[in-house]
Amino acid sequence: MLAGPASVVITSMTSFPNFERLIAVASVFGLTVASVIVAVGKQSGANINPAVTTAATLAGRLERGMWVPYVGFQLLGSLLAGLTLKVAFGSLAPSVYLGSTKLAFGVSPAEGLILEIAGTFFLALSALTASSFIRTPYGQALLVGGTLFVLILLIGPFTGASFNPARSFGPSVFSGYFDSQFVYWLGPLVGGAGAGLLFRGLR
Repeated sequence: MLAGPASVVITSMTSFPNFERLIAVASVFGLTVASVIVAVGKQSGANINPAVTTAATLAGRLERGMWVPYVGFQLLGSLLAGLTLKVAFGSLAPSVYLGSTKLAFGVSPAEGLILEIAGTFFLALSALTASSFIRTPYGQALLVGGTLFVLILLIGPFTGASFNPARSFGPSVFSGYFDSQFVYWLGPLVGGAGAGLLFRGLR
């Protein structure tokens, strides 16, 4: 929740072309998620995303009683990250709102919602596949981090590629930017739920 939005702020202050900025941001997000999977995957399942936690719960990969504490701590981590971003970058690059996700010009909330549902669906499916069929943490990290990297390249220019309510929550709270915030809650949760139900059905 800290590294990814920070990369948005930092790259916005460079003179690099937009596509190079996008690659840099996608790389930071993908590598951060991959690092978390390697570091704490065995202990916690690397649950850092309420949408993926929802998918794992509905797929039967996580005890239902763990959903509330997981999501609660994910949101707490998001708020702490948002506060850190405010302290570190509060007076810099105000146009990116501490790395908040926002819809691109010309993208309607309905279109953004569809893109966030689709992106989260594939991200959650990759996480469920990795945790179920790949034994090594490095293999799991490669699949999930790589999937996130590609999805950000494809969808990032349109919605900011959240796929994670917690990712959008902290920066929005501390920047005061709440435009179309429902897109980044409803879209990922619906996409994650769809992936979880499909995975459970297939198994």
